[in-house]
Amino acid sequence: MFDELIIDQQDPVLTTDFVKEMLRQLRAIDTYGAYENWSDARVLDPIIMTKQRKREMPIVADPDDVTLSNIRAYYNALAVVIEKECGHMARPLISISHEGFGRVIITVGKLVVLDKILRDAHLFGFASLEKMKTDSDLLLCQAQALVGTYPKVAAI
Repeated sequence: MFDELIIDQQDPVLTTDFVKEMLRQLRAIDTYGAYENWSDARVLDPIIMTKQRKREMPIVADPDDVTLSNIRAYYNALAVVIEKECGHMARPLISISHEGFGRVIITVGKLVVLDKILRDAHLFGFASLEKMKTDSDLLLCQAQALVGTYPKVAAI
């Protein structure tokens, strides 16, 4: 998709739990084995949307299948980490129109721990790997706080 890699293979963020889960999710959706010989940095690279990369993208466009898969992998990874941390099953519900608008909800039991509106899905990505990790950590903390506040609802 893009010519040069943005992520350094030696970046310590690649060893964090969330990024490892994100890689696991991305590799799981690779049904044809295209990612088999790819480095972790190369697998994650399309999710990094620098200002330069965003300039190369059209302002209005429909998201392609790879982008939709990346969105699903990201929210699936969040759900898996939430589930590991709280001990209750977390399930994402992702609905995106062909125009790139939609919503993501992650539930734990009957508790909604994440509710996010998606716009311009064709531009999905993060300014850097660190930004992805920071944003993910914030969402994970908010989800854990909700589970901690309403443990009985999360256990249903």
